[in-house]
Amino acid sequence: MDNPIVFNNVDHIYNAGSPFAVSALKNVNLSIPKGKITAIIGHTGSGKSTLIQHLNVLLRPTHGTVKINDVEITADSKNKNLKALRKQVSVVFQFPESQLFEETVLKDVMFGPLNFGVSEEEAERIAREKLSLVGLPENLYDRSPFDLSGGQMRRVAIAGVLALEPSVLVLDEPTAGLDPAGQKYMLEMFVNLHRQQNLTLVLVTHQMEDVALYADNVIVMENGTVVKTGEPLEIFKDEDKLETLQLSLPHSLQFFKDIDTQLDTTYIKETQPITVDQLADEIVKIKQSRTLKSEVSQNV
Repeated sequence: MDNPIVFNNVDHIYNAGSPFAVSALKNVNLSIPKGKITAIIGHTGSGKSTLIQHLNVLLRPTHGTVKINDVEITADSKNKNLKALRKQVSVVFQFPESQLFEETVLKDVMFGPLNFGVSEEEAERIAREKLSLVGLPENLYDRSPFDLSGGQMRRVAIAGVLALEPSVLVLDEPTAGLDPAGQKYMLEMFVNLHRQQNLTLVLVTHQMEDVALYADNVIVMENGTVVKTGEPLEIFKDEDKLETLQLSLPHSLQFFKDIDTQLDTTYIKETQPITVDQLADEIVKIKQSRTLKSEVSQNV
């Protein structure tokens, strides 16, 4: 998939034409670049979930077009012409373990490739490779996925998505419910895949720290439309806008702002440390600056 995914004047209305019609997307225009990590943020009900279901054609636009790999999807697009796109764009939904259904771990991961016409031998090879990639021990492959722990079940489900070998991977709150160690492992696994295979990653998250640390660009949604796009630093500089959208700053930047207020400096106006490493660097600079000023004062 060489070209970006493009939404052009996309509306989506659930139950269109009925008394129960609900407008979920309104005049959405955006571009998701190939080979980058794009974060989609917005509070609950802003349209994020509806948006990502257009990416692998689980939904089609009521009006407008979505272009994926030069294929234009409209309200009139036929399902039989869209199957290939569903292999190219895969979604890891929140709590993906709820989608497990086969009698063994290995068969569950093999299901996707088999459904797309891969031989059983090749499907098993792919399944074993992806199960190893997500860190599941081989002695569990013949077990029922429902006998595993919650974290292990999630790894099986993610392996099943990766087995389709997509070029675009959409992550819908992929670390929800995991402990901090599990969250870090999962996100770094996805980011490593992105780097090694030039995957396009789309990350839907409420965790601003993940946006600051991993995203190349950000799409901000509110009331079913895109209200702001830009690089993470550009997004987080607009604190007033984030506050009106009920979105927080990354902890690092909020902590730095608190330091700035208490120390009565103007440092925050000149720098925006949005990650922990950047915050550590800036604290060292402040300490060095204050030490230097103190030494100069003593020598006067």
